[in-house]
Formats: sequence, C-alpha cells, structure tokens
Amino acid sequence: MKLPPQLPDLLLPPGKRVYFASDFHLGAPDAASSLARERRIVRWLDMVAQDAAAIYLLGDIFDFWFEYKHAIPRGFSRLQGKLAELTDAGLPITFFTGNHDMWMFGYFTQEMGIPILRNPVTQRIGDKLLHIGHGDGLGPGDHAYKRVLKPMFNSKFTQWLFARLHPNTGIGIANAWSKRSRLQNGAADANYFGEDEWLLIYCRELEAVQHHDYYVFGHRHLPLDVAVGPGSRYVNLGEWVNYCSYGVYDGNELALRHFEQQLPA
Repeated sequence: MKLPPQLPDLLLPPGKRVYFASDFHLGAPDAASSLARERRIVRWLDMVAQDAAAIYLLGDIFDFWFEYKHAIPRGFSRLQGKLAELTDAGLPITFFTGNHDMWMFGYFTQEMGIPILRNPVTQRIGDKLLHIGHGDGLGPGDHAYKRVLKPMFNSKFTQWLFARLHPNTGIGIANAWSKRSRLQNGAADANYFGEDEWLLIYCRELEAVQHHDYYVFGHRHLPLDVAVGPGSRYVNLGEWVNYCSYGVYDGNELALRHFEQQLPA
C-alpha cells in the first residue's frame, strides 16, 4: 500500500483541542430540516471555537455542491458566514471533499482561506499521528463507485459539461440525484459489520505499513470507535441528521461526542 501524503506537524498548545466533524449533508432531506441543522452546526462552531486549535470538516458537508464560475448553490449562508468569521479570527479550518461535495473548487479557499483536500492525509498533531479523510472509495468492495462513478465525477471533462448547464437545471438534477443517497434511503448505515467493516479493513492494511495512533473518517454515517491494533484506533465521526456526532482531540485522546442530541433508540 502506498503511503499517504503527510501534512506539516500541528503543535497543540496547552488547553487547546482539535475538532473533527463530517456528513452534515446540508440541503437534505428538505429546506426546513436542513436550516434547523445548519443553525445547530453554527452553535456547535461557536462552542468549539472557544478552545479550538483547528477544525477539520471531513466531507459531505453539503448534500450537493457545485461551483459555477459566477454562482454557487443557494443557501447555507449562516454556515459560510460563521466559517468566514472564524478564519478571519485566525482559526485554521480544513475541508476534505466527500462523495457528495467533490465539486468544491476555489470558492472556500478564495473567500475564507479554507484549504480543500481531496484525498486522505497523515498528520502529526501534538504527540499522535493521525490519518484523516472522508473515507469514500477506501477498502474492499464498492467497485462501481471506485471504477466508474468517482473517476467520472472527478473528470475535468464531466465538470466542464456540467458547468455548461444553467444552474437552475444543473442544481435541480443534482438535488434529485441526492435524494437517492443512502443517508436518506439506506437502512444499512445503522448496522455495524464487525470485522467486515470496509474502512476498518483499510485501516488495518495501512497500519501494517505505517503506524497511526488514530484513523479518523466520515462517510460511514455511524459513530464508531474501534481498535485497529495495539495503540491504534479507527474513529468514524457519524453524521448530523441523526447523531450530531463529532470528534474532539485533546493531545492525548480522541473521543466521540454528541451535540444537542440524544442517541437514536
């Protein structure tokens, strides 16, 4: 297995923490519930900003996103305003693209100074080595997505063709497509598959090549904290439609937390 790229080390000052969240899926399943979720996310950002050294958003922040040259999807102004406020105040925020919002290009970097990462990376934060990414296309299986859908959506030609559509048409088609997402229609997300968890298999394969203290992913939609091997754990951040779950790392331990939300029965 090829080693992932490594970001520069991040020092963690005393009393500071690093926060991880993913799979907000803003825009789904309807405008009213998405707006309520967006306001909750802004309250969460206000809370974590009090002691955050950095925030990592690990993909599928939007249920659909495409940046036309002179237009972006309507809505999500509260989140964008809060992110701009935090980065203007000097708080580092990093975006990873997910399978729903891989068509993020330069907007967040130009407007808010937020770097966009498209693949998993390794980074030493404090004294621990973390492997961080969205999680789509990793591990065994899902061949149709890996071999057909992801290469097609990542194609510059496909993106050029989509940009030729009027935003009303393009965003309308994409919103209809997103309604087929497994978050809204897939009961399998509620099930834990044990040793057959494909991201866990990926983590163990990489762990055999390079030790990481934590593997942090989204995409799976189920909050998980599972042993990979001695001194190594796989943490999945879950999602914000049902769980409102996130990760917090204090320099010693990375733990899952839930914000303003009771766990589903």
